[in-house]
Amino acid sequence: MDILCLDLEGVLIPEVWQAVAAATGVEALQKTTRDIPVYDELMQYRLNILREHDITLSYIEAQIDTLDPLPGAYDFLSWARQRFQVAIISDTFYEFAAPLMAKLDQPLLLCHRLQVEGDHIVDYKIRQPDPKRCSVQAFKSLNYKVFAAGDSFNDVTMLDEADHGFFFQAPANVCEQFPQYPRAATYAELQALLTSV
Repeated sequence: MDILCLDLEGVLIPEVWQAVAAATGVEALQKTTRDIPVYDELMQYRLNILREHDITLSYIEAQIDTLDPLPGAYDFLSWARQRFQVAIISDTFYEFAAPLMAKLDQPLLLCHRLQVEGDHIVDYKIRQPDPKRCSVQAFKSLNYKVFAAGDSFNDVTMLDEADHGFFFQAPANVCEQFPQYPRAATYAELQALLTSV
């Protein structure tokens, strides 16, 4: 079977940080890689806000527990697993994603880890530099054909490295910068793209 690499937030689940922003009323946490493409800059920005507002890991986890996969995501993932080996390649953290992975029947997730002291997030540790591209390269080195779908700037290296890459519900500013990737606005459209190549 071929491999399908999917981003997580914005593709299968809501944006976690935006959910925390809504719960706390801290508007600054609304920013994602769609706004700040360089991941370390975005994370340092977020960590500073968490410190400034004394937002704890347990508080964030409580908000994540209230989230559900995006409408249609579970059925799409079930469809995909019948046709591909599916790997979720994400810039989220295992500590954040666990409850939502359970709601998606535990797909393979490759992501990062938080560094926590007490109940406070003090830093984070990435799996490796450019992990999305490297993950696709690793699958290709095993002679898999790789399909990939994501919604943001940080997914572009994954789409670029894949044999076939697609945007899913990506905002106009992302699509305009990378017009070479076909776009899907719904899971049905993404299914059609995945079966057309």
